[in-house]
Amino acid sequence: QVQLVESGGGLVQPGGSLRLSCAAPGSIFRIHNMGWYRQAPGKQRELVATTTRGGSTNYADSVKGRFTISRDNTKYILDLQMNSLKPEDTAVYYCNAAFGIITYWGQGTQVTVSS
Repeated sequence: QVQLVESGGGLVQPGGSLRLSCAAPGSIFRIHNMGWYRQAPGKQRELVATTTRGGSTNYADSVKGRFTISRDNTKYILDLQMNSLKPEDTAVYYCNAAFGIITYWGQGTQVTVSS
């Protein structure tokens, strides 16, 4: 199975910053669109940010201006820089790779924003 490996989750105070990383096989990284999703307790999974193979980015309105998605096409790493974190950002964050109807998910990493 294709494996996406996430890291960087943890506990941070409101207003703080955190950086998430996702490592993917090079063949997947080069072919697939990549993105970050999150799921809060009792809530549906929602899109956070995506980046296409061509480098275009898209952000949910709730994180626009605070989060930055980036990809390193030589190291095959997808990052999500999260600044000015709010308690409502608390969720399990998932790395995603998509190509048409084919979708791969990471195991998820917990982000908790609390004082």
